[in-house]
Amino acid sequence: MRNRNNTEAHLGGFPNTLADDLTFHHALSSGIHARDLTVRRGTEILFKALNFELQGGQLVWLRGSNGSGKTSLLRVIAGLSRPDGGQLTWNGEALRQSQEYRERLVYMGHANALKDDLTAMEALRFLTTVHGRPCPQDRMEAALRRMGVFHRRKLPVRMLSQGQRRRVALARLVLEDRPGFWVLDEPFDALDDAGLGLVQELFRENVQRGGTVLFTSHIPVRPEGLPLMELTLQGART
Repeated sequence: MRNRNNTEAHLGGFPNTLADDLTFHHALSSGIHARDLTVRRGTEILFKALNFELQGGQLVWLRGSNGSGKTSLLRVIAGLSRPDGGQLTWNGEALRQSQEYRERLVYMGHANALKDDLTAMEALRFLTTVHGRPCPQDRMEAALRRMGVFHRRKLPVRMLSQGQRRRVALARLVLEDRPGFWVLDEPFDALDDAGLGLVQELFRENVQRGGTVLFTSHIPVRPEGLPLMELTLQGART
């Protein structure tokens, strides 16, 4: 992973760790290249001239102060908004035009995107369908069981705790079995310690099969046995 110029972001591992040691290298790994990326909020520049590469086999913690543009960057990478300058490419192809990237992308925002009147099972089915990942019933049941909410599958979402709702939403990740490019905004929000461990297991599985995980978190995470890199937005207000 590389960060050119280092003007508006810092990218690296933890102290005394070589960057070359922070990736599970895969011969067929794919990745995103950001060049001179600029994003504004209204008239305010959140960041500019941002350069980085994200490749298969990497776990990357996107960090920065409040208002530095973390969620905005995730939305640009997920194709939900456009940058105000610069380019994003996937293996040399414009990101928004890449069918391969769309097939690999898994985006989860800070909100759970669950409908209150649906049951937990119905909500998961809706999520998988709307994101083009329909799954058979038995696989969704297995996903809810792994996330510890199978016993709540018939309850309407409005009757679930915040942590249980988050687990239902995160069950989408259990259903992924190919190297994905995961873009996750605060995936640990509302989870207890057991939930934190489950999500880190899912991170490990995706990275080890050649996928990428890019996430934000206010909770310090150090997945055991899994190299972790940091991409830190410094901000650029002018």
